[in-house]
Amino acid sequence: MIRKALWLSATSAFLTFFTVGGHAEDRVVNVFNWSDYIDSSIIDDFTKETGIKVVYDTFDSNEILETKLLAGGSGYDVVVPSGNFLARQIQAGVFQKLDKSKLPNISNMWDTVSERTAKYDPGNEYSVNYMWGTVGIGYNIKKVQAALGTDKIDSWDVFFNPDSLAKLKDCGVYVLDSPADIIPAALKYLGLDPNSTSPDDIAKAEETLLKVRPYIRKFHSSEYINALANGDICLAVGWSGDVFQARNRAVEAKQGVEIGYSVPKEGAQMWFDQMAIPADAPHVAEALEFINYMMKPEVIAKSSNYVLYANGNKASQQFVDKALLEDPSVYPDAETIKKLYTVSPYDPKTQRVITRTWTKIVTGQ
Repeated sequence: MIRKALWLSATSAFLTFFTVGGHAEDRVVNVFNWSDYIDSSIIDDFTKETGIKVVYDTFDSNEILETKLLAGGSGYDVVVPSGNFLARQIQAGVFQKLDKSKLPNISNMWDTVSERTAKYDPGNEYSVNYMWGTVGIGYNIKKVQAALGTDKIDSWDVFFNPDSLAKLKDCGVYVLDSPADIIPAALKYLGLDPNSTSPDDIAKAEETLLKVRPYIRKFHSSEYINALANGDICLAVGWSGDVFQARNRAVEAKQGVEIGYSVPKEGAQMWFDQMAIPADAPHVAEALEFINYMMKPEVIAKSSNYVLYANGNKASQQFVDKALLEDPSVYPDAETIKKLYTVSPYDPKTQRVITRTWTKIVTGQ
């Protein structure tokens, strides 16, 4: 009986060892992020350090991510929605609160960014910033010089003033097909609250945009990247990262196209991409380890250096490439940051007004 008991005990220990060991080897985290948005060596380094395998999938629009999240059972552990989408997804119960006791690196986050992301995620209870940027003006330096007599743009006036934009009509103007980005910019230009839901204020923004509508060639949220890079257009109102991408493509093409980017002096919208954990995530512990790893200063800096976006981690700035950190179009100075604003998600009634307004603007009717 004693030998049998010892044999069973040894067998139990043997099985436990291999079960635990096997489980450790099988640790995995499923990540769903924007395409071309991380240095792949970060994923390899995370696996080497933690033993956790990363299954990394990508998407190219918030709508694709939202469809998967709202349907449930996506199987993802870490996802990266943008602020406006994050806010309504939190309201829909899509995410779980973060166990911040498992996120010691959260102390590295930048108050300036965290205060703004709290508009979408009060208390930042559900998310951590990954990258952020602005909505501004991308432009072909030589073509703008030829048309306007200046090689530098620093104001929304070049876009919202019909007399100015008319001079750029022939060389081409593209605008984001995104009312949540363009209407607040119009309100800001008019000296109104970019978060206003007043029908009168929205009507003023509509009137302003309709005046410049004849000089806009196209509304599209991605085609302006290649159009700028190829020299097909001279101005685009777009997302900062897209314009930087256009700038890099133009440099690589070596066709003499120079692209500039402006955060207008009147102020511009900040956008945020946030790391969050779905409520039904199958590997929560691993998700927390991944997010905490991404908050290491040297890790998130490596990601910024690769994707050319600013991140919300203050401690990382010592590791960010000097040229990137000192580029005011990527990391605006303190005075510019004060002029940046965030936009809250629209309530259903306001959203209907915005949708009707935008249809009028895009169609020009």
